[in-house]
Amino acid sequence: MKPKLAERLWQCFQNQEEFTLQEAYASEPDMPKESVRARIYENLGRRFEKIARGVYSIKGQKETCILLEGDGRDLSFLKAESIDCIIADHPWLDQKSNHGGNRAFAEYDCFRYTEQDFQEKARVLKEGCFLIEILPEENSSNFEYLYEVKKMAEKAGFIYYSKVPWKKGSFVSNTGRKAKNMQDIMFFSKGKARSLRPDKKRMKELGKDVFMSGAKGMLPACFDIGPVKKTDRIHQSEMPCSLLEQIMAFVTTQGEVILDQFAGSGVVGETALRMKRSCILIEKLKENVENIQKRFQKLAYI
Repeated sequence: MKPKLAERLWQCFQNQEEFTLQEAYASEPDMPKESVRARIYENLGRRFEKIARGVYSIKGQKETCILLEGDGRDLSFLKAESIDCIIADHPWLDQKSNHGGNRAFAEYDCFRYTEQDFQEKARVLKEGCFLIEILPEENSSNFEYLYEVKKMAEKAGFIYYSKVPWKKGSFVSNTGRKAKNMQDIMFFSKGKARSLRPDKKRMKELGKDVFMSGAKGMLPACFDIGPVKKTDRIHQSEMPCSLLEQIMAFVTTQGEVILDQFAGSGVVGETALRMKRSCILIEKLKENVENIQKRFQKLAYI
């Protein structure tokens, strides 16, 4: 007995990360397009998940997390346009800012980005997808470097999308010339941002899903989220899951692959799995890799 249409579609695309309506039509040339589309719509949430307009994935594909010990600046092992989002908090080299507060990188291999770093980010990231850089708040010792970061990103083909400050709740670090409790979350898109933002007005007019270029919604004026408590964190600059959840919700969809080049605590990986995203984590320090492994051993996903 021949499987039903929905089952045939599921079997056809179960080994693909995603498929389009056009691919679905091509897989069933003898069936009316309306029937193929209807079977997909009827099975959303059961057999299929919607990623974007006309793009779907197979529901039930298990999210994975790959942890690599190595240099996060070396992305040569990744295929071109294989990543849906990059979230990076690189150990930025700033002697004045790297001491005091919750960042003490005396033993960490700090560095400054080069143009090659952004060329590699652009190579592995899919067109229209987002690069998120977690950067220090501008001060007298780093303002030139922060400007250079933006220019290097632009030269590599990224478009500046937005900057959202991260206010670390009531945390205050009384160092330098002023009290510090801020970092900047910088959003870039590779070329024009892909269409993630629902166009509610046109949806109502046309009676179907319509999306505009940009993140899924209006980014907030500020992420007001406290840092991870010292007693709970396994890395000195660990970001809270709640912050990463908000970021991922704006720029990714379920089933996509997120890259964290400087994994540190592994919190990006944990958050990705909780939100049904896959992830690739790269971490240079063996001690951190071991701590990340312990972190994932506590999760139900492993």
